[in-house]
Amino acid sequence: MQFKPVPEAPENAEGVEAILEAVPATAGAVDDCCAHLLEETRLETRSEAETWLTFLRALELAAEESAGYRRAVDPSLESVALQQAFRERVVAASTVLDALETADEPASVEAVFDAVRGEIPGYEREKLGDRFEPVWTERVRRLLEWAVVLELAERTAAADRYRYRSSSVSDETDG
Repeated sequence: MQFKPVPEAPENAEGVEAILEAVPATAGAVDDCCAHLLEETRLETRSEAETWLTFLRALELAAEESAGYRRAVDPSLESVALQQAFRERVVAASTVLDALETADEPASVEAVFDAVRGEIPGYEREKLGDRFEPVWTERVRRLLEWAVVLELAERTAAADRYRYRSSSVSDETDG
């Protein structure tokens, strides 16, 4: 299963930990997980909290049960596990990473968007109409920022460019 929501990336993994710590250890421990995240973290809107909860599920750091959300039994913040989950469980993450990996030079958000445009499902174009390009350019930007946080990519000295990190999980698992 793949998940679509991608929150704004924090500066580093500690930002993920801060949100994750606010997710209850037991489903049903709080009446409203989103409200709880708003009270306990820097998040400001219910929509942000919902996006984070879904994204934490994608990274296999949280689970949704009938009683509500809970932290994974043993949430691994180990980079290899997070890298794999990101690549496999977040919509378009793999495509964005593949575009970076095959780029001859560090790429801008717009260049990566152009490289993945053809891989974006047609229903997204139809659903978004004139908003398709700005919405998906922003999504690609967020995916690239998450790739940096998860050590799959790095920002170059020209901060608006990204390069694939050759020591990432795909290299370790391919061989």
